[in-house]
Amino acid sequence: MPVTPDQKLSIKAEVLKNGDFHVVARAISLVENSGPGAEELLKSLQHTHVPLIGITGPPGVGKSTITDALIKQFTGDGKKLAVLCIDPSSSFHSGAILGDRIRMNRWYNNPLVFIRSLASRGTMGGLNPRIFQITDLLAHAGFDYILIETVGVGQTEVDISRLADQVVLVLVPESGDDIQTMKSGIMEIGDIFVVNKSDRPGADQFLTSLKSSIHYQTTKQTDEIKFIQTIATEEKGIAELYKAVMEITNKVSPGRSLKLLTQKAWQLISSYRMRDLDNNKLYHSLEQAAKDPDFNIYRFAKSVAEESGLQKSQ
Repeated sequence: MPVTPDQKLSIKAEVLKNGDFHVVARAISLVENSGPGAEELLKSLQHTHVPLIGITGPPGVGKSTITDALIKQFTGDGKKLAVLCIDPSSSFHSGAILGDRIRMNRWYNNPLVFIRSLASRGTMGGLNPRIFQITDLLAHAGFDYILIETVGVGQTEVDISRLADQVVLVLVPESGDDIQTMKSGIMEIGDIFVVNKSDRPGADQFLTSLKSSIHYQTTKQTDEIKFIQTIATEEKGIAELYKAVMEITNKVSPGRSLKLLTQKAWQLISSYRMRDLDNNKLYHSLEQAAKDPDFNIYRFAKSVAEESGLQKSQ
């Protein structure tokens, strides 16, 4: 009896569910590049929630070293872990630069650890544009936890808070001068604040200043925010950090989970509505419209949305 497309689809979903790393890698590539059958595969996935931990912070604070040390904690407890490292896009081929693959190469033969570098592809929020879909693939593949290390782009890097169950914000003692510029964005998203390289001068003073700053600017309950000092290169403070991560994971409220699911639905609905918009046609339309002395980008965008059926005329 010939195999129907639906049967082929169900086989793909079942094979992915077995968690074979080669299959997972191919599925991610398929979805990331919107290849044939990608949408059908995503539609076949069973909704599964897997705790997702975001690790973020400015460049150079030691996010990769923190992530590497946390992997050791997770695997020590026998947890199957997926790690997504968001790298800046290469200016030549738009792919990931793969720096994190070099730093974490000791885990590549570990059957409990799947590591994938993804390009940010110019996304302002420090994530890959298909990150929602990719994390859904990983959840379906049977991982116990998902770690995402963001690219590190400063105060605009807040998209991770719309995806992760909890956010670990990594800073260093020298970050003190940057708090004022970061606090309007990235400083408000942390659930755990890590002061890495805390053997440097001024670490204790910075931690005190950080606690005071967070107290006045966050809408979260300050007694629920954790502050931890680490020296990641020596794995000092990592066990404490891992314990804090696990404690927060066990306390994630249904309300927060539903809010994250709502954010995902919003992004997906937006992408579905925008996918039929021809970018080349938009370019030429804008080229002509911009010649009008009375051109206004907001009026132009609204007219395009109405013509494309993206927005009802009011």
